[in-house]
Amino acid sequence: MNPTLGQLVLAVHIVVIAFNVAGLVLVPVGAALRWRWVRLRWLRLLHLGSLAVVALQAVLGRACFLTDWQGALTGGGTEDPLIMRWVNSVIFWPLPMWAFTAAYVAVFAYVVALWWFVRPERRIL
Repeated sequence: MNPTLGQLVLAVHIVVIAFNVAGLVLVPVGAALRWRWVRLRWLRLLHLGSLAVVALQAVLGRACFLTDWQGALTGGGTEDPLIMRWVNSVIFWPLPMWAFTAAYVAVFAYVVALWWFVRPERRIL
């Protein structure tokens, strides 16, 4: 066990979650406000790919690999620092796996639909 590395994995996990959630809101809002950056192909591909990984893991009945890594590194016990326990309580909800699977697949479908409603630019940069 390595609690410090576990905290680093948790920080990365938070960044990934924030990126995914922000994209769900900022892409349609940015399109309405004519923000050009919401049409950047590489950014949209990264967002789509990230959510595809989340949805695929859920469909396969697997927890997020970042969750697994964090648990393995910290031991998942009460010895975690207070902030880590608080963040974990915000991120990890006590719901059945099927609820997460349905939600992640629905969110992925929404992101795919955004490709039609807010088309990314053809150019790469």
